Amino acid sequence: MTFLARHGLSDVVAGALPSDASPRRYYRLIGTDKLLMEDRTDPVGFAAFIRLARHLGDLGLSVPRVHGADPAVGLALIEDFGTDTYGALLARQHDETALYELAIDALVHLHSHPLAAEVTVPAYDMDVLLEEVSRFSHWFVPTFAPTVDIAAFDAGFQPLWQEVFQTLSDAPKTLVLRDFHIDNLMLLDGREGVAACGLLDFQDGVLGPAEYDLMSLLQDARRDLAPGLEAAMLARYVAAVPASCGTPDEIRQRYYLLAAQRHTRLAGQFLRLHQRDGKPGYLKFMPRVMRQMQAALRDAGLQDI
Repeated sequence: MTFLARHGLSDVVAGALPSDASPRRYYRLIGTDKLLMEDRTDPVGFAAFIRLARHLGDLGLSVPRVHGADPAVGLALIEDFGTDTYGALLARQHDETALYELAIDALVHLHSHPLAAEVTVPAYDMDVLLEEVSRFSHWFVPTFAPTVDIAAFDAGFQPLWQEVFQTLSDAPKTLVLRDFHIDNLMLLDGREGVAACGLLDFQDGVLGPAEYDLMSLLQDARRDLAPGLEAAMLARYVAAVPASCGTPDEIRQRYYLLAAQRHTRLAGQFLRLHQRDGKPGYLKFMPRVMRQMQAALRDAGLQDI
């Protein structure tokens, strides 16, 4: 309350918002246009949120404005974008195509901006990519097939991925937001162009292949897109990004490879969230993730994996 008092909000009523897989918490400050963000366990992520909010805003994208922050106690006062997340809008039968077109245009804006990667973020490199797919070995495999030797499985699994990840080494790199999906996108009234797309939960941003966020949006573990929409939005992106992003074939190949990597990671991660962290809610997405994983492995030509 001392933090809120410093900003003239000592008497405000705070209502907790639903939490996700992270320890971060948000509270809506009733009667204001602000949220209280609390993250007392991850000072690195807290600092990254503040830094990336400023950077993305400077690039012309809409992120919550930071009105004040106290890193010592893990509290920040940020702009409240309201309740119109893509997920909520789609549940109310909002125009699906229009929402996805706006999100694609926001990604094109980010990936076309010459200063997009001019920010301090970790590299999404070979070590990280391999650690993520290894979650499949250590969490999915023992649940699915308890008699399998996990160490031996992973010792054979990782080299196959390492070989295909080598193809990403020369890929154009940009700022990757990492959680670009319907629960972290909002439609903002009164803003035009890509500014109408509000971006949330970007503190885990990394420097990596641009196609990662594109794939996160179009191959979402949370929902199936309307028939033909993924192909149409992928074509919209490919037609709009500059030539420096690669040829259409290169973009599509990286898209499917990164999709295979992400779905493999999530197959392990969702079980880890359930078994280690006591968060079973993500298990409802497992059937879709497994279908997506198998399709992406096929589309990327990863027969050995």
